[in-house]
Amino acid sequence: MPTEGGWRDGRCQTYAMERRWTNPSQPQTLQIAVYLLYFNGVLGLIFGTVFGRLGPLPGLAALVGCVAAGFGIANEARWGYGLGVALSAVQVLLYVVVAGGLTGLLGPLLISFAFAVALLALLVHPMSREYQRIWFH
Repeated sequence: MPTEGGWRDGRCQTYAMERRWTNPSQPQTLQIAVYLLYFNGVLGLIFGTVFGRLGPLPGLAALVGCVAAGFGIANEARWGYGLGVALSAVQVLLYVVVAGGLTGLLGPLLISFAFAVALLALLVHPMSREYQRIWFH
């Protein structure tokens, strides 16, 4: 029987961790990054993405990795944050390589490149880094 200070017989009560796809308690920078990671994965499967330049299997693995990273960040897992930063950095570099340099990005790749840079900026923002340093496990 629980009392105000805990259980009478010295037992601890633990709850199963709830898995979630989004986490409204996180800073806005991480919340938006989670949404962008999900959009990268799902829309990349439907319309194609720059990860396809790596080949069909690595490209598919990168898109699944985007969804997994979003899920990991939403559940405050350190591996999810690391995976998200790595995949977003690779995506930015792939856009630069595919475009043949930064001047080639002024064409049709500009909007996609801007979203890739925004995702990376959201993940490495000081507020996101500080939150994950303190709260992620």
